[in-house]
Amino acid sequence: MKLLRGKLPLPIIITTTCALFFIAVLYAGRLSFLSSSSIFKFKTCPRKHNKPKSNERKVEDVLVNASWNDDRFDFDPEECNLANGKWVFNHSIRPLYSDTSCPYIDRQYSCVKNGREDSDYLHWEWQPEDCTFPQFNPELALKKLQGKRLLFVGDSLQRNQWESFVCLVQSIIPEKEKSMKRGRIHSVFKAKEYNATIEFYWAPFLVESNTDIRIIGDPKKRIIKVDEITERAKNWTGVDILVFNTYVWWMSGLRVNALWGSFANGEQGYEELDTPVAYKLGLRTWANWVDSTINPNKTRVFFTTMSPAHTKSADWGNKDGVKCFNETMPVKKKNHWGSGSNKGMMSVLAKVVKKMKVPVTVINITQISEYRIDGHSSVYTETGGKMLTQEERANPLNADCIHWCLPGVPDTWNQIFLAML
Repeated sequence: MKLLRGKLPLPIIITTTCALFFIAVLYAGRLSFLSSSSIFKFKTCPRKHNKPKSNERKVEDVLVNASWNDDRFDFDPEECNLANGKWVFNHSIRPLYSDTSCPYIDRQYSCVKNGREDSDYLHWEWQPEDCTFPQFNPELALKKLQGKRLLFVGDSLQRNQWESFVCLVQSIIPEKEKSMKRGRIHSVFKAKEYNATIEFYWAPFLVESNTDIRIIGDPKKRIIKVDEITERAKNWTGVDILVFNTYVWWMSGLRVNALWGSFANGEQGYEELDTPVAYKLGLRTWANWVDSTINPNKTRVFFTTMSPAHTKSADWGNKDGVKCFNETMPVKKKNHWGSGSNKGMMSVLAKVVKKMKVPVTVINITQISEYRIDGHSSVYTETGGKMLTQEERANPLNADCIHWCLPGVPDTWNQIFLAML
């Protein structure tokens, strides 16, 4: 039977109509499912357990405009880049100690006792961009140290960090349960209740020299024995946690006097080396000692990176300033890096540590400290064992822009250290 042009048989019309209706029902159900799903809610994935691949966009990049959502993950030392962040002023925070409540602070670092009146430098806290940063918990720190020896080895900046750590924990220890024995080379704080010791050993180059035990003021007369460490290092064995540093004493000039073999020849036989070369030789000697002596199943090894000196105010744009004198605010410029930190020397450390057999955890304090031009002892210190007079404090050239006030920036170093510990 011929079909009329433009007309469809009734059965085909009915079948087509039913099919379209069925598809419409399915589509409506799909829309309902999508509208109730989480696809529009953009919940942040917990990156602590899901590391993004290098070719994947990070969650914070996707949600960069989601200001209502703090997507920082809980601190994980393997994932969190602590150097990436900013100092945030928080007037409500209070240091866990003061230079009057902690009797173990050298007068060199006791800025309030020495006349510093501004206090904003005490209320800046470091806030990483990637993760939440746990506050220093003295009770947790002492529990981790129970029955153990913690030894800081290095220069006066390492002593700065050691005194900070002692002051952070000592306030919760009853007086009869703590003691301090100070020596010119080796100092020991005991927390008897926890059967723990927190110690410092003076070794500014880590390797031996003619200037660390008997201080020589003239850097030109310093001779560093870059291949010898045994005499110092014999005092570092039997320790559960070692924290090393060495940097600022190497930076007395572009070249240093280095010696192989015995000191018996006096100044004869030493060779002038570029500072990074001598530094590398010294660190290799230290690394060889660690690899050949330390049992990583019994001892954890840390290395604190260089603490920046702030001796050139032009570095942070203050062309009329002198050193860090009268600075009361951190540098705000992101990734600020001044002339007081040597990236070449930092690279030397990274390369040496990378080749070591014993794992070394690097406590990277350099970038976060670069911003803190306000935290140094400045003129609120002593020199040659004597406090600066009022007249001397008025002279910006007397400012100590290497060491730090306590309480202060080294407390954040130990906050990082404890988080890694």
